[in-house]
Amino acid sequence: MFVFVCAGCGAELTTPLSQVALPVHARQKYGNGTQLPVLMESGTFAVDPEPWGGPWRRWDEIDPGEAEARGIYAPVYALSDGTPGASLIAPGDIRGTRLIPGKRGGACCGLDGADGPNTACEACDLPVATRVDDCSLWQVVRLSPDTAHRVPVGGVHAPPLSWPELVEKGERTPPFEPIATWGGRSGSSHYWSWSPQWEAAVGHALAHLLVASRGQPVQVPAGLTADVFQHALDALLPPGNPKRHAALAGPGRPSPDAGVDILLVPVHPRTGRAWTPAGPAASAHPVPLPLGVWLWLVSPQPYPPVPASGRIPQDVLRDDPPPLLPAYRFRADRETFQHTLARLPAVRRPWLRTILDNLTQGNRADFP
Repeated sequence: MFVFVCAGCGAELTTPLSQVALPVHARQKYGNGTQLPVLMESGTFAVDPEPWGGPWRRWDEIDPGEAEARGIYAPVYALSDGTPGASLIAPGDIRGTRLIPGKRGGACCGLDGADGPNTACEACDLPVATRVDDCSLWQVVRLSPDTAHRVPVGGVHAPPLSWPELVEKGERTPPFEPIATWGGRSGSSHYWSWSPQWEAAVGHALAHLLVASRGQPVQVPAGLTADVFQHALDALLPPGNPKRHAALAGPGRPSPDAGVDILLVPVHPRTGRAWTPAGPAASAHPVPLPLGVWLWLVSPQPYPPVPASGRIPQDVLRDDPPPLLPAYRFRADRETFQHTLARLPAVRRPWLRTILDNLTQGNRADFP
């Protein structure tokens, strides 16, 4: 366990926190005017290894060698020159701080951090963090690595759960959910949508799937896995044979068939390490998925009737009329896909670079 303290005066800035892996949707911008929830679970923090926020430099101002040293292997619009290594926490876990007047940034419904750190230590006024809670952004506090330092605290340091324990715990991420919005004529409203977390998770995994494809068509398992992956794979990869075959693999699953080339595997939510198979399957190419998404794919959950008294709330899924489901085909998060692919060394291969360049030069509607 750790607490973060002010580098200027030593005042405690957070409750005790445990480190977990950075969520793949940490940098996601979703929709327009949507109300996204808190990014981090209370009592946890994650370290963002990349710079975030201004100052910014356009791609043509950056030497390719410098970009590769930062783990970026294809052109991006701009790169942050901020300090890497910010620690991300839930807003409810911050202590002993105050917001800095006038540091709203370019936000319309909250704070977006565009003006730099907007949260100061209450004891000495040193800027220590950036709170983000604007519409279409996940709510989070980013503790500045230069001015907020973590120190260990006493207590029991529980080891990470084993894979069997995580599967038994079974914390699945549903593939769709109600999305709340701001700005309507009647105030806030909501609609049923594919989960933003799923859209980011599939965008991240899709980049790895393209690398694993070696430029050949890929076939994923039927059902929900195909619903979220197959259309994009068919659009981005050439048709024909031979196909490379992907399968869901992980703790408690049977060993993949001999003809499987690609494994969709879970990532440990605390350590950030992907599950690795043993035996012949170890030669297959792993593609990482957040554990909650992977658990739902390997064991989809039905939506049972929900008891309700009086008039049934609008959000309750029911079988008469049919359950409220998204009215549109699943689409992976384009920005997450591009962000991930540009940071995989394989993107330097001409065919992969062509895919990325075509998406970068096109519009949003071009992404399958």
